[in-house]
Amino acid sequence: MHPFHPCWSACCLLFFCSLEIQGAPEAPKADPEQIHLSYPDEPGSMTVTWTTWVPALSEVQFGLHPSGPLPFRALGPTSTFVDGGVLQRKLYMHRVTLRGLLPGAQYVYRCGSRQGWSRRFRFRALKSGPHWSPRLVVFGDLGADNPKALPRLRRDTQQGMYDAVLHVGDFAYNMDQDNGRVGDKFMRLIEPVAANLPYMTCPGNHEERYNFSNYKARFNMPGDTEGLWYSWDVGPAHIISFSTEVYFYLHYGRQLVERQFHWLENDLQKANKNRATRPWIITMGHRPMYCSNLDLDDCTWHESKVRKGLPGKLFGLEDLFYKYGVDLQLWAHEHSYERLWPIYNYKVFNGSQEKPYTNPRGPVHIITGSAGCEEKLTPFVLFPRPWSALRVKEYGYTRLHILNGTHIHIQQVSDDQDGKIVDDIWVVRPPHNRTKLEWSERPDTKAILIIPGSSTSSQIPPQDGEPHPFRDLTVWVWVWCIDCMSSPQKVGPRAGPSIASMG
Repeated sequence: MHPFHPCWSACCLLFFCSLEIQGAPEAPKADPEQIHLSYPDEPGSMTVTWTTWVPALSEVQFGLHPSGPLPFRALGPTSTFVDGGVLQRKLYMHRVTLRGLLPGAQYVYRCGSRQGWSRRFRFRALKSGPHWSPRLVVFGDLGADNPKALPRLRRDTQQGMYDAVLHVGDFAYNMDQDNGRVGDKFMRLIEPVAANLPYMTCPGNHEERYNFSNYKARFNMPGDTEGLWYSWDVGPAHIISFSTEVYFYLHYGRQLVERQFHWLENDLQKANKNRATRPWIITMGHRPMYCSNLDLDDCTWHESKVRKGLPGKLFGLEDLFYKYGVDLQLWAHEHSYERLWPIYNYKVFNGSQEKPYTNPRGPVHIITGSAGCEEKLTPFVLFPRPWSALRVKEYGYTRLHILNGTHIHIQQVSDDQDGKIVDDIWVVRPPHNRTKLEWSERPDTKAILIIPGSSTSSQIPPQDGEPHPFRDLTVWVWVWCIDCMSSPQKVGPRAGPSIASMG
């Protein structure tokens, strides 16, 4: 017979008391979370998407009075999403589209079911037609950890500064991590923005796991391609979202490259026929065609896949976008901000030296991937490329104001400098002759202005029409990292039509 030990008895008593107090694990609830909006490209409509942990009906109640009753009701489908991780976690995705909204009116809504309701949120229905001035906020590469720009974005949203969000790929880092829990955390983090503004997206490389399943399940974009590529109209602009990732993950099907390319060409043809109504054509895709960052990403190579296409130069996008006169191309992926001179095929086509973005003879590229993530910021090569107008290695995001059919205002907000505007330009185009732009075939020269040790470098607008003296040379290029001046990195050799091929 074992002796009696009062100490062990006390420990056991405490253990069982603890179990009784804690009880069994809390049962999953039907309370909505991860609520966000999207615009289905139907005037007078808005789609609400949310997540629950048990099956439930999908209902949205909405109205026009902030604290009054919610007299309108809309229903929608519920789908089951099983994350591809080892735990095979199951989420229930709810999607409801509200229709018959008054253009420009502010609505209050809540979503859920009798099993559980969300709190109330507000949104403003997009105005209809081309004769208004949308204000968009644009960024990419926002993570669940180190989301530097998010607090300021929340404040901007509360102040009613924007009509929609363009998130240009790379979410959460990554949504599939920890069996999808990182995706849950991220969607909760963006809810104060995304539940009040249409949150329009495109996929990035960090969404690739399990064939982009988390991206496809969590976001609801227009069209029938699960948000991989689609287009929509807002004010005087036609915005095209597409996947650069189809060029890199060919094991999901090479046919996706061809399908998207033909869809893009068809959509661009229609958009050009509609130029009189919506003069601006804007694209958004994750990986840029050009960049001057110090890494080995696709945009640092002369023959980038996004720009030139698959081997054999199949389905390249630069020629396609140039052919149909795309005005503005929005990118991310590089964790920095970079604005290019109007460019095509490594040649600069400014409108003039004094006003490079007035009547530009090539598309304008903006790279805005510095919203903040665990991978921190990406350094630049020391000397800007001849086609690079401004580079900012700071956390921030871009404001895009489509004023009318001839003027677009672009600003870069620095979160590092407490919201200071560190870039501010106007893109101005005439209201006619925009389907086929008459662009020169000669590159422009550059005068370079560098601020040593600074996070910002800019270049003086080039003189027009003079070929670069180093054109057609094959060279070895030594590039230096601004933040790590101790050792050079060797890149090359690369041949190209101009010195710009060094990028």
